[in-house]
Formats: sequence, C-alpha cells, structure tokens
Amino acid sequence: MVIDVKEKKRDTVTICFANNKGGSGKSTCCANIGYELSAAGKRTLLIDGDMQLNLSLSFFDEDKVLDLAQSGENLYHAICQKKDVRSYIIPTEYENLDLLPSSTLMSQVEYELFTMMQREYILKKCLQGVREEGCYDYILIDSPPTLGTWVINILCASDYVIVPVEASPWGFFGLANMFDFLNHMTEVTDARIMGVLITKVDERKNYYRQAKEILEEYQEIHVFDSFIHVDSAIEWAQDASKPVAAYKKTTRSATEFKKMTEEVMRYGSR
Repeated sequence: MVIDVKEKKRDTVTICFANNKGGSGKSTCCANIGYELSAAGKRTLLIDGDMQLNLSLSFFDEDKVLDLAQSGENLYHAICQKKDVRSYIIPTEYENLDLLPSSTLMSQVEYELFTMMQREYILKKCLQGVREEGCYDYILIDSPPTLGTWVINILCASDYVIVPVEASPWGFFGLANMFDFLNHMTEVTDARIMGVLITKVDERKNYYRQAKEILEEYQEIHVFDSFIHVDSAIEWAQDASKPVAAYKKTTRSATEFKKMTEEVMRYGSR
C-alpha cells in the first residue's frame, strides 16, 4: 500500500470489537461501522483478527479470501514474524477503506505468541508504523470469541472496546466474565470500554427490554443509544460480500449502522 507522504497526518483511533460469546455480531458491526466511517470521509483500516475470516468475507469473495489466507500476506504471518503490517494491507473497492486480511492459521496464534517475549504487545508493535504514519483516522479490529493471549494483544493495541451483545436468552451468557476480564486488563492496556452495542433485536420479543434492564446494572458501562435489528438484508449483503449500505442503502439496518457510526464519531466529545 502506498501512502501519499504529503497527506496530513491523522490522529488514529483504534477500536476493537470483542465479546467472548460467539454470534454476537462482532464481524458484522466491525465491517458495517468501518464502511460507514469511510463513507463519512474517514480513512479506515479494518483488521481481521479471527480465523473464521468473516470480516474479510464481508468485502471479498470466498476464493479471494482463501487465497489471502493461504498466502504469506496476512495478519498471521505479520504476527509470527513480528513484521510491520503495512506491506500486508490491501484496498477494498470502497474509497478510504482498507483491510488487513486474516488466515485460518490464526487458530495457532496462541501457541506462536506463547514463545515470544512481551507477547501481549506483539500486535501493538506490528501496528506501530501505521499509527506513527498517521494515514488512518480509525483502525477497527475484529476479535475472535475468546479471552486468551491473542485477545489481550488486540486490547493492548486498542484505544477503545465496543462490546456487541445479542438480544437473546443466551446473548448475555458470560457477559459478566467479559467485563471482569476487561477490568483485569487495566494493568497491561489503556483500552477503555466505549460501550455496549445491542444487536439482533426483534421487537416482537421482550429480549431487547430485558437486555437494557440487565445492562443498567452495570452503571459504569455506557450503552449506545443505537441498536441493530434483525434484518435479512444483512445476510443478503454478507452473501454478496458487501456492507449492508453498499448492498441496499434503504434498509433499516443500513440506517441503524449509520446512526451507530455517528455515535462512535461523537464519542470523543462526550
């Protein structure tokens, strides 16, 4: 990736999407908020930190994603070789939006990190060149549904954490553990919880109201005003390897992701 050296240096904000519960919508939120940031004129880098490759699949077809995953040009190789990630970043078809692809070998990253000195900070060091260069307004990182050394790496490389939570009977399972884990990480990372984003809301059921009531118990945790409904357009967009607003701008979820992105951009002025 070539950066115009004459371009004004940007103050980069790094946000990770984390929850130890699978199916909470981390990849979906990361992809669509990233797209909306780029559409608002913010230069954005997306980092696919999950072996499932869902963030990469949100922008490229399966063949392309598998080629990237099986090559030496992805996040896994950058981590294993402790390399600057800039040579592994690829542009998407959307202006202002780039991607650092993942690999199925990310399933082995915990083992690889175990043998490294200062293993909690490997990703932070690999991103140092990107941040110092100041070519992005935002870096968004998609995390796997675990709480191991790799997720600690992601937290140490981040300024903020967004926790997507599914409005379902099991959506809050383990959420207390997640918050407890984040609180214990304050010794190694300065990342702060930006807020909880409630996803997969179906207003025909009571789970959204119950979700709000449960989250009110965590008085120190901000809950975003925006939330994301269940919307078949999201699945159709994923099948087409597109953000939902690029697939069909008039859908309810496209409007909701745009409003959520506006909250993210306003966060610094809270």
